Amino acid sequence: MSGTTGKKAVLTLNDKNIELPIYSGTLGPDVIDVKDVLAQDYFTFDPGFMATSSCESKITFIDGDKGVLLHRGYPIAQLAEKADYLEVCYLLLNGELPTAAQKKEFDALVMNHTMVHDQLRKFFEGFRRDAHPMAVMCGVVGALSAFYHDGLDVADPKHREITAIRLIAKIPTIAAMSYKYTVGQPFMYPRNDLDYAENFLHMMFATPADRDYKVNPILAKAMDRIFTLHADHEQNASTSTVRMAGSTGANPYACIAAGIAALWGPAHGGANEAVLKMLDEIGTIENVAPFMEKVKTKEVKLMGFGHRVYKNFDPRAKVMKQTCDEVLEALGINDPQLALAMELEKIALSDPYFIERKLYPNVDFYSGIILKAIGIPTSMFTVIFALARTVGWISHWLEMHSAPYKIARPRQLYTGPAQRDFVAVDKR
Repeated sequence: MSGTTGKKAVLTLNDKNIELPIYSGTLGPDVIDVKDVLAQDYFTFDPGFMATSSCESKITFIDGDKGVLLHRGYPIAQLAEKADYLEVCYLLLNGELPTAAQKKEFDALVMNHTMVHDQLRKFFEGFRRDAHPMAVMCGVVGALSAFYHDGLDVADPKHREITAIRLIAKIPTIAAMSYKYTVGQPFMYPRNDLDYAENFLHMMFATPADRDYKVNPILAKAMDRIFTLHADHEQNASTSTVRMAGSTGANPYACIAAGIAALWGPAHGGANEAVLKMLDEIGTIENVAPFMEKVKTKEVKLMGFGHRVYKNFDPRAKVMKQTCDEVLEALGINDPQLALAMELEKIALSDPYFIERKLYPNVDFYSGIILKAIGIPTSMFTVIFALARTVGWISHWLEMHSAPYKIARPRQLYTGPAQRDFVAVDKR
């Protein structure tokens, strides 16, 4: 392991001192290596792994207290402002931003893999039309291994690299297909003459009857930023799930499907969907102020404000707010629900109660509003999140497989019955 400090922590167990090495990363707190505790017949107890470093990584760094999010050392705000999503994908995968020639080659490579096998259509027919799109995503993405079984040698770097490209390229196609299937519209083939975000919106909203459909460039820019701001977020629940599944040697499509399943939880990827549900419950502008008073007395929960990791502010939210304002101005939408959201934002940014507790609008609040304005249904919000996060998942999977790793095997504090003898019951 890199970053040995030479310092050691001393743990005393049963009058015996155990020296535990301390490691130092580029940024962030030092890490105590506790594996030698196992030799003394002890485990550490850390529910939720809140104080446990499960791996060494060079991809993403977060400082929640300072509101910092870096991808390969670059601040997220700079990437969102100056790079597009595929540039960020290249950065996460390769460690450096691409040159102009590398970007052109990478963009072409991704766009040339956007098609999915036509037989994949039959998978969709097995789902009910009213199935949640995330259920469809879990099944169809996992099934990709049946179509690319000749490239599943996880020990082969070339197989790993082409799989990463295929996933980044094909997930938007599958996501759009999952939407089209639920609304009963024909699937739209990808168009490689469009950029990544434009192509996704084309597949979502174009129809064979509307040959003149044009993607609004402001909406495409907003979509690209949403992808960028959700590309990776360090060792969150879904990324850790992908790494844990990958540690078994499972194929990458199964690992990404596992990540999608983890992301589906309302405590993780479903947060922006929860924002819209909250607005539905508030109902009208007149109810906003009373609702916020109930938040103060903890009678109701305020969704889309504050963040479990960021104790100061969400660095992604400022960029997303700017994008949100651009979209709403460009579309001139008069949507009562969006008016509710703006009133909530106004109160949260001016009321001392929310300011003191740093309950600022987070990325989920603004992304939910943007997606609603674009016309994407609430059920698709987490699918968009999964689409964007795929590059982060596969980057971590690639990083894990590029070095020696161990199968994940957490321990437990067992509190069930002690060993007891089985007494047979007379069954006559």
